Amino acid sequence: MKKITLKILGIVVMLVVLLQTVAMAATQSELQNQKNDNQDKINDAKEDLSNVQEQKSSTQEEINDLDSQIADYQSQINELDTKINDLNNQIEEAQKKLDEAQAQYEENQKLAEERLVVMQESGDVSYLDIMLSSSDSIVDMISGYYLASELAEADTELLDSLQTQKDEVEKAKTDLENSKSELDNSKTSKESVTAQLEVVKEEKNTEVAKLSEDEKQIQAQIDELTEANKSIDAEILQKQKEVEEQLKKKQQAAANASKPTNSSGSSNTGTSTGGGAVSSSGFIYPVPAGYQRITTQLYYSSGAYHGAVDFGSGGINGQPVYAVQEGVVVTAKSLTTSYGTYVIIAHPNGLYTLYAHGQAGSLRVSEGDYVSQGQQIMNVGSTGNSTGPHLHFEVRKSPGTYSKRVDPRPYLP
Repeated sequence: MKKITLKILGIVVMLVVLLQTVAMAATQSELQNQKNDNQDKINDAKEDLSNVQEQKSSTQEEINDLDSQIADYQSQINELDTKINDLNNQIEEAQKKLDEAQAQYEENQKLAEERLVVMQESGDVSYLDIMLSSSDSIVDMISGYYLASELAEADTELLDSLQTQKDEVEKAKTDLENSKSELDNSKTSKESVTAQLEVVKEEKNTEVAKLSEDEKQIQAQIDELTEANKSIDAEILQKQKEVEEQLKKKQQAAANASKPTNSSGSSNTGTSTGGGAVSSSGFIYPVPAGYQRITTQLYYSSGAYHGAVDFGSGGINGQPVYAVQEGVVVTAKSLTTSYGTYVIIAHPNGLYTLYAHGQAGSLRVSEGDYVSQGQQIMNVGSTGNSTGPHLHFEVRKSPGTYSKRVDPRPYLP
């Protein structure tokens, strides 16, 4: 009677511990799901951030190119200003020469006209009389006539020369003014293009400012989610410790109640004890004998990290999948992508195991269930991201996150 009472007491203790463990495991699974959701948001935000940064970089390059074009046009405008100033000085100098030539021409023209008027008014006779009256000899008379003729001809030549000089100065001034007009037009055109480039640059600067603000907001979101995941990680670690402690208490309670145990010391309440021999780590194989050949190692043939091993022997489709050690189911889901139908179990030794690509609808456990070593949890299939029937098997260290995957082979028999 006493033994029966102790056994009943042990069972009651074990049930209480298991209920607490299930509740903790469920909470831990919820935390992990929340962390996964956060991580998905972080990944999306990082992608958005990358796009924003790429767009910002591209826009900044456009601004730099605009700056270069504006600087080039401004340099050309400065050169035009220098040339225009030089032409203005030359035009001013030409105008002075033209004024001087005009004044000299007018002065000489006036003198010549006065002499011509005198000669025209006097006539040939009067002119001859003047020469005769002023001469003491025929030589003086001839000299006087010749001198008068030469003077008239010299006046005409001088005026022609002054007119030619004035025309040349006038033409040079006109050429300078035409050149200046062309430079003014070129400068106006370049100033117009520069103004347009400045407008485009301002628009690009506004765009960069907006992208910078978007970048800050996205980064703030990433930082916030990252901090949230750090807190979740800390909470998961704490829950993991609690799960491990409760599992130990369960084992102790079972031992105190003298409950029979299998070779690993775990409860043998499952529907199967498959998997064969037990390793020094306390694990059995997750698939039956005859299907335990590993077809894909920790790394793919491409060199990419697999983070697991695959059991894919011929005829493995539909074969049972066993829990390699007792523990608490923290995840049991059926996805159409990724792992497909999969299970994650937390074990008393602090390790986690993951079983993926099971047959659709073959799950035999739920989150929070306690499973014994060798208990069937699902069937081998090819759901999710799979090219054929096989069991994808992972071993993870605490707290059981994706980044904690290790080589499963050392833990297997």
